[in-house]
Amino acid sequence: MNVIDLHMHSSYSADGEFSPSQLMALCAQHGVKTAAIADHNSTRGVLEGMRAAEKLGILCIPAVELDCTHLGTNLHLLGYFIDPGFPVIAQLEAQVLKQEQEASQKRMELVQAAGIVFDTGEALRLSRDGVVLGETIAEAALSIPENRNNPLLAPYFPGGSRSDNPLVNFYWDFCSQGKTADVPLYYISLEEALRTIHAAGGIAVLAHPGNNVKENLPLLQDIIRQGIEGIEVFSSYHTQQQTAFYFEQASKHHLEMTCGSDFHGKTKPKILPGSIDCPERIHTRIKLLLENHCKA
Repeated sequence: MNVIDLHMHSSYSADGEFSPSQLMALCAQHGVKTAAIADHNSTRGVLEGMRAAEKLGILCIPAVELDCTHLGTNLHLLGYFIDPGFPVIAQLEAQVLKQEQEASQKRMELVQAAGIVFDTGEALRLSRDGVVLGETIAEAALSIPENRNNPLLAPYFPGGSRSDNPLVNFYWDFCSQGKTADVPLYYISLEEALRTIHAAGGIAVLAHPGNNVKENLPLLQDIIRQGIEGIEVFSSYHTQQQTAFYFEQASKHHLEMTCGSDFHGKTKPKILPGSIDCPERIHTRIKLLLENHCKA
């Protein structure tokens, strides 16, 4: 296990399971000493997490994960050392929440039209704030034993090829950008996300790029030119080849390197706090980064 985990989600993310205090307790159980709660477009859990972390001897830095888009690709941008009370972030959270609530019914209809049976009432019961995510739909669908016979769902049941993290894998396979049940939302531009993080006093780190940027070098280079300060090189989403690719690019462009599990709880049951390998030399770089910013 790793003692540093700079990408975790609390229940202030629609797909997070644990409260900020519970999440810090889990970090303590798994030996995480330096943590960041980076909820989707929200900083509402930051102060609770920081207070709980202090009691447990954990350094918890204020963070957020903003949804944004660049050149037609949806991205996630991590902001570290931000002011959790920065009002623009609360405004962005409200805008995205409203869109997600409005998209939920269409999302369920598209999944059903694709040939997947589930109880919409159960999906709504499992949801938070009226937001039915792909993961929520998967949880409702996989609770129906008869769906084991549906070839569309077979990969997500135990023993299937996508059963390692079935709920979030279902989301990526059916509801993510460009997939069958994708309901496009309006996200701010990368430029606006960068301005927001910088105005809030933070630094901007591109989250798990292997998952959406892939190894698209021209796209990555253009993202770097916009002014990010770092790349989440070590991520639970990355293959060894992707980690090596992003390590090389971060080194070449003199960017910070971070590591994060992207822990959510039940939507990613195989992912635990600190469950991402990160070399000791990167620990040293991250600690220096933390020291510099925590003194500022």
